[in-house]
Amino acid sequence: MPDTARAPTDFGTFDVIIVGAGSAGCVLANRLSADPSRRVLLIEAGKSDNHPWVHIPVGYLFAIGNPRLDWGFRTAPVPGLNGRSLLYPRGKVVGGCSSINGMIYMRGQAQDYDGWRDAGNPGWGWDDVLPLFRRSEHHFGAADAAHGTEGELRVERQRLNWPILDEVAKAAQEMGIPLAEDFNAGDNEGVGYFPVNQKRGIRWNARKAFLYPARRRPNLAILTECHVRRLRLDGKRVTGVVFTRGDALFEAKANQEVVLAAGSIGSPQLLELSGIGRPEVLARIGVPALHALAGVGENLQDHLQLRTIFSIRGAHTLNDRAATPWGKAGIALQYAMTQSGPMAMAPSQLGIFTRSGPAHNRANIEYHVQPLSLDAFGQPLHRTPALTVSVCNLRPTSVGASHAASADPLASPEIQPNYLSTDADKQVAADSIRHARRLMAQPHLARYAPTEIKPGPGPDDDAALARLAGEIGTTIFHPVGTAKMGTDEAAVVDPQLRVHGLAGLRIADCSIMPTIVSGNTHAPAVMIGEKAAEMIIAAGKV
Repeated sequence: MPDTARAPTDFGTFDVIIVGAGSAGCVLANRLSADPSRRVLLIEAGKSDNHPWVHIPVGYLFAIGNPRLDWGFRTAPVPGLNGRSLLYPRGKVVGGCSSINGMIYMRGQAQDYDGWRDAGNPGWGWDDVLPLFRRSEHHFGAADAAHGTEGELRVERQRLNWPILDEVAKAAQEMGIPLAEDFNAGDNEGVGYFPVNQKRGIRWNARKAFLYPARRRPNLAILTECHVRRLRLDGKRVTGVVFTRGDALFEAKANQEVVLAAGSIGSPQLLELSGIGRPEVLARIGVPALHALAGVGENLQDHLQLRTIFSIRGAHTLNDRAATPWGKAGIALQYAMTQSGPMAMAPSQLGIFTRSGPAHNRANIEYHVQPLSLDAFGQPLHRTPALTVSVCNLRPTSVGASHAASADPLASPEIQPNYLSTDADKQVAADSIRHARRLMAQPHLARYAPTEIKPGPGPDDDAALARLAGEIGTTIFHPVGTAKMGTDEAAVVDPQLRVHGLAGLRIADCSIMPTIVSGNTHAPAVMIGEKAAEMIIAAGKV
């Protein structure tokens, strides 16, 4: 029986209902429930994070694509990727993507946020958001103007060492790239090891950081394995949500507001299932249009990574260390005894932020250098020593969309990132492959005889390299922008994160980014949760 043909059971009335227990949702639940007079409901479609591959850092290799932990979305065929469709991981678990991501703590560049502010979003400049980053941070160093040490989100140094990565870092400096003392002070240009969201070699996701301390508050209700089907609208006001738990249908009401924190794919899909969005999209899926909003699902931006691979000699990588049963047993024993070594690895250890060419006035590409190689996530490691030298365009100009493909809330959305659809992005892609080749050809690395495996030797002209980029490019899991913040006709939320034209509804996740940040997206998602909580608390005092 369809939802519209049966009456939901009343689940009760709350002040604030949060949809999604991901990076931002967990922050919101913690901050809003800190006031015992405010009743908060947090609804998550995924299960608990009590799965070993969530907590063991190297488990990301097995979490991505695992239906217990990942929604398992795929993109539509992407013309710029020579018609390939990509796996598009999204966390299906408490903690959201922070439970399956690369654990890299990266804020982006000050100019990213200043650009948001200057585009008509007051309160979102670097000086405005820096205190929010500091508030949630439990940094490994001393507290200073850039970092906080009293927050809940652990930020630590990695607990492993690969001498070959030290050599790559020296090669980068040989190219003129400076050693980075701190990637998170506003200018991330340089080479260094990524700081990670771990606690002594164990993943520190948003659930551990923010939800666990608040879990026993009597004014906070946390539901898992509950799928929100649609928002309830009373005219132009959102009054609650309808959700399922198993076969049962429930309705929860919100006195103050509903906050969508379901991510850049989930939030626009839920808006559309509720009749909020582009009329032509709603008509296509057979949902009555209750509130036309042209920007819903549009403006999708993501970082495309180009995974170049080089075989090496004379140094160890995970490929050869894990090639034998004895090697694997030694790695497991090291982690069991010390929570260090390869099993404590974040997906990428060494980072480089630099410029793909002289036309750029700040770092526009990011390297993720890994002491391993494989054909794809979930597939076996190559057996001989090799490095994966991934490069991504930090500020792509290609823009796509993500829309509900059906009125069925459990159906996968249609995701079209439109990677490499602009000449500017093709140029950066070509220059990035050349840059990676130059890095690995530095004299400092000559003793390791790096040999390019992927994409492999071939023509060096721009058009040929853009085609190669289409063959090796894949998502680095940073979708943003599908409910962008602003005041123009394409904006979905205003600078207070309120959905344009509707009362009682905000969005607080990476979908609100007008433009993508120049780095990884988990730390910005936490910051967005902090800022949204401030706004909601302030609104409740009026």
